[in-house]
Amino acid sequence: MQSNATTVDQYINELPEDRKVIAEKIREVIKTNIPDGFEERMGYGMPGYDVPFSKYPKGYRCDPKVPLPFAGFASQKNHIAIYHMGMYAIPGLYDWFVNEYTQRVGRAPDLGKSCLRFRPKQSIPYDLIGELFQKITVDQWIEVADSI
Repeated sequence: MQSNATTVDQYINELPEDRKVIAEKIREVIKTNIPDGFEERMGYGMPGYDVPFSKYPKGYRCDPKVPLPFAGFASQKNHIAIYHMGMYAIPGLYDWFVNEYTQRVGRAPDLGKSCLRFRPKQSIPYDLIGELFQKITVDQWIEVADSI
């Protein structure tokens, strides 16, 4: 479900109350743990975290008019999604996350290549999400993007 919101605050404020609480917590965890240099902005109808043009003028290889995307989150029809491109692009990071999640939560995550899905009433391991966001610096993400 893409939003027409132009700011992250507007996006979150337009959510139903139960999802608003989750989105605010996810945003707080990301902003607290993401390394310096990434910028928060709306992109693709959801809140996202990108490498700004000032740091990486090439932009996104699929659309050089937009900054290099790194992560985002969204309230979808049946779940809350956290998108972390590092898990898609760095196999060791994906494996680390799956193992940690399984150990801490007691079951495998509902996870696509870069999309981590949570049902609205499901417990979310915010501490683990914070650790995930600490794993890649802006410079490391640029190296990954340049190697693809």
